[in-house]
Amino acid sequence: MSTLFENKAERPLADRLRPKTIADVVGQGHLTGPEGFIGRVVKSGKLNSIIFWGPPGTGKTTMARLLADHVSLHFEPLSAVFSGVADLRKVFDRAKERRRIGQGTLLFIDEIHRFNRAQQDGFLPYVEDGTVVLIGATTENPSFELNPALLSRCQVLVLNRLDAAALEELMSRAEAELGHPLPLDADARQAMAAMADGDGRYLLNLVENLDAMGLEEPLNPAGLAEAVQKRMPLYDKGQESHYNLISALHKSLRGSDVDAALYWLSRMLDGGEDPLYIARRLTRFASEDIGMADPQALVQTLAAWDTFERLGSPEGELALVQATVYLATAPKSNALYKAQSAARRTARQTGSLMPPKHILNAPTKLMQELDYGKGYAYDHDAEDGFSGQNYFPDGMGRTKLYSPKDIGFEREVGKRLAYWEKLRREKSNRDDGGSSSD
Repeated sequence: MSTLFENKAERPLADRLRPKTIADVVGQGHLTGPEGFIGRVVKSGKLNSIIFWGPPGTGKTTMARLLADHVSLHFEPLSAVFSGVADLRKVFDRAKERRRIGQGTLLFIDEIHRFNRAQQDGFLPYVEDGTVVLIGATTENPSFELNPALLSRCQVLVLNRLDAAALEELMSRAEAELGHPLPLDADARQAMAAMADGDGRYLLNLVENLDAMGLEEPLNPAGLAEAVQKRMPLYDKGQESHYNLISALHKSLRGSDVDAALYWLSRMLDGGEDPLYIARRLTRFASEDIGMADPQALVQTLAAWDTFERLGSPEGELALVQATVYLATAPKSNALYKAQSAARRTARQTGSLMPPKHILNAPTKLMQELDYGKGYAYDHDAEDGFSGQNYFPDGMGRTKLYSPKDIGFEREVGKRLAYWEKLRREKSNRDDGGSSSD
C-alpha cells in the first residue's frame, strides 16, 4: 500500500501546484481582484452561470473548482470531448436529488463549444430553474460557438494568456515545490517562459521534464532548446485564431506597417496556414485597399501567387514575402471598393432601366426603325478623342460613383477624369446652344 508521501510524489507538478484559493490564481487579477467579477462573487457568496473564455493553461478549470468551494456548491465536472447526452442526463438527475435536500450543483463543462446546438439547448431548462449553476470553459469565441439562448443566460469572462510576470511566479512556485532552483541561466529562464506561450500548465510540464533530466550545470537558451521540444505557436487554421491573424495581417498592410505585416505573415505560415489562402487574401487586398493608387500591386500579388504554385514551400514563400512588402509600402486607396459599393447600390435602386437608344446596336432593320444606335458619336472620330455623350439610362442623370484619391497613380486618374468632365460640360453647352467656358 502506498503512503501519503508516495501519492504526493506520483502526482504531476501542475496538480501539486494547483491553487488552493482564488487569491493563489496568477495572471487573472482583472477577475480575481477585489473589484473583479470573481472577487465580488467570493465576497458575496452568490454565483450565476458564467462562461470562461481564454487560451489553454490560464486557470479556467481551477477557478471553477475554487468557486464551487467558495459558494458551497457540489462540483460536477464534465468534458464535452468525452461526454454525451446520457452523461448529461445522469448529471442533471443527480443535481435534482441534491436540490431536494438543499444542496446546489455547479456543473463545469470543459470545452463546452464541442457540444452541438441541440446539446447546448438541453442545458437551458436546468440553468433557468436553478437545478445547476453552469460554468463553461472554452478556448473559442463564445459568440461563434455557443447558442445565443445559452449565451444570453451566462456572463462571459475573458481570461488572459499568462504574461511574463505570471509565468515567472509559476516557476518560482515550482522551484519551491521541487526544493531547488531550475538549472537555467537568466536568458534560458526567459526563453522557457517564451516557450510556454502564455500557457501555465505547459510551463509546469516543461519544468517537470527538465527537472527529471537531473542536470547539474545551468543551461543557456541554446541548451534549453536542445533539452526540451519547442512548442509550436497556438494556431488553429479552422477556428478563431485563423481569422484573428489574417485580420492582423490585413490591417497591418492597410496601416503601411511592413514589419508588423511580415510578423503576422510568418505567424500564419509557421502555424500551418495554407499559403494559397494567404496569396488569395493578398490579391484581394491589392484591389480593396490599393486599387488604382498603384495598379502594379495587383500584378505583384498575382505574380507571387503564380510563383508559389510553381515553386511550392518553402522556396515560394519568399514571393509571398515580396508581395507583402510591396503591398505594405504602396500608396493606399479604397476608392475602387467604395465605387463598387456605390455602383451596386445605385444599380439596385434604379431597377431595370434600359440603356439609352443611341448606344444600342441595331443589327436588324426593325431595330434601326426603332432608332437603335441613332445619333451615336464614335469617340475616335472626335478631334480630342472624346464625344462627351450620355451613357446612363435616359432620365436617370449622371451619378458620380468613383472618386479617386489624390495619392499615387490615382492622382493622375483624377486629373484625367477632371479633364473629361470639363470637356463634357463644354460639349453639352454647345449641344444645348450655349457657349463654352473658353
